Amino acid sequence: MSEKIPSHSNPAMPLIDAIYARRSVRGYLDKEVSPALLQRIFAIAQQAPSNCNVQPWKAYVASGDLKRRLSAQMVENIHSGVTPNPDYEYRWDFEADYRRRQVDCAAALYSCMGIERGDKAGRQRAVLRNFEFFDAPHMVFIGMDKEFGATVAIDVGMWAQTLMLTLVSFGLHSCAMGTMRNFPDLVREAFDIQDGTRILFGIAFGYEDVAVAANATRTTRDPIAANVEFRS
Repeated sequence: MSEKIPSHSNPAMPLIDAIYARRSVRGYLDKEVSPALLQRIFAIAQQAPSNCNVQPWKAYVASGDLKRRLSAQMVENIHSGVTPNPDYEYRWDFEADYRRRQVDCAAALYSCMGIERGDKAGRQRAVLRNFEFFDAPHMVFIGMDKEFGATVAIDVGMWAQTLMLTLVSFGLHSCAMGTMRNFPDLVREAFDIQDGTRILFGIAFGYEDVAVAANATRTTRDPIAANVEFRS
């Protein structure tokens, strides 16, 4: 018999409000999301669009002891200087407006965390927090079949956005993390993935700890003219 979903687990936030409320949260309460609510949220995310309805996303949700083990393994890799071996290449060498936005984002975050520009130890600690999963009670690792490329990854991205907005609508928060692709073999071992699924990124999620300084970070968006052109 399936677990009954409590009445209070219905979303309380309209879609547009959820879009504006969604942000990267980097500090969580020690409080797990109930199994019934997890099922509800991921069932909603399953309605995301995809090309030819192939539904290419693969999601692996780590909680409890498994989540703690994966975090400890990744932290140990960082301390030991293990070279990341991501399944997909990614870049940080942005230029022009892309670089400006990247720098502005980092400045906003580090300012809230009290990390000065020359504070190398502070910055390294901030990086390490990624692999501590920001103390989130849940981490979902997201991948796709090894035969798929960039065009299918777009579908996976749409699923991830649907998931994050659904989380917000239920009073939860998240942080999408490219760093979670750094050690994909640990994820495959933890979930006994035998089909060669490749890991794209991860999303930490749970209940926000408003006392965490990093969670005061707010970023802005450029006017739509920077990204959108209308013609007729």
